[in-house]
Amino acid sequence: MSTAECPKQFIDVLGTGKTLLQLTVERFGNLIAPENIWVVTNQKYADIVAQQLPSMPRTNILCEPCRRNTAPCIAYISWRIKSTDPKANIVVTPSDHIVTNVQEFQRVVGECMKFTSDTDAIVTLGMKPTRPETGYGYIQANLSANSLRNKGIFRVDTFREKPDHATALKYIQQNNFFWNAGIFIWGASTIINAFRIYAPSIAKIFDGMREILGTPEEQALIDERYPECENISVDYAIMEKAEEIYVCPADFGWSDLGTWGSLLVQSQRDLYGNAAIGENIALYDTKNCIIHTTEEKKVVVQGLDGYIVAEKNNTLLICKLTEEQRIKQFSE
Repeated sequence: MSTAECPKQFIDVLGTGKTLLQLTVERFGNLIAPENIWVVTNQKYADIVAQQLPSMPRTNILCEPCRRNTAPCIAYISWRIKSTDPKANIVVTPSDHIVTNVQEFQRVVGECMKFTSDTDAIVTLGMKPTRPETGYGYIQANLSANSLRNKGIFRVDTFREKPDHATALKYIQQNNFFWNAGIFIWGASTIINAFRIYAPSIAKIFDGMREILGTPEEQALIDERYPECENISVDYAIMEKAEEIYVCPADFGWSDLGTWGSLLVQSQRDLYGNAAIGENIALYDTKNCIIHTTEEKKVVVQGLDGYIVAEKNNTLLICKLTEEQRIKQFSE
């Protein structure tokens, strides 16, 4: 479903009538004023962001001229926000993930925002693992070193790369390993100081643009200087180097929806373990399948166990859930 022209954040993956981007903005409704929500995206997606978020001021959509991973992206928005509010508290979140328990999400993020507003700490959310997932990075927490200000927030021991299955199995057998969801909370001054210490080449670029941020000249200078930024993730640039790093373990039904299997896990299922997303689906003698057909066609499935049936833009996919990654590689 996800393509270069229309990545999955712009798609109604769950069949709710709302895209993942719209759901992401919606779950911050009780936490952050609408005028304080920003989107950083590639220039070619600016119009679709504006279409899907019509109430967002167009000035709150920042455009990257090229891809440089998450560190430059986060640096850009951090310097931009601090230029208007030096005491701002920032939550960074991907726009293509899902959360099924929005109330718990808001509680956890609200607690973390209180914590970072009173400290110079950097906080990342750690998702409680439910399976030996090899597609996620992991955070190892020191559960004996919780913060005095919030006993549900702990120091990070280490960040772990995506493991093999045997290693992932060892992780979930312990209680101090969590999935890295890529959701961060920090003060604007805190993250900018961290960039100056741990990623000075990136900080130098944005420090040199402070005077033009928020002016009509901003985009032209961003187009010129942004490609000079190192292509690096915020995990490598900051998180794995900084000292005041904390993790808040959380369990609010999170998934990055990287696979059809992950969508099946997060979707409402019938008594036979099927998730049917679409208005015109009939299932017979079928179990443990995900059927995603939202384009108004009648779909009848009989006799399948553990399959994906998905249709989008005149392309039909039928394959075993266990073969999803191999089929993906084949189709690419």
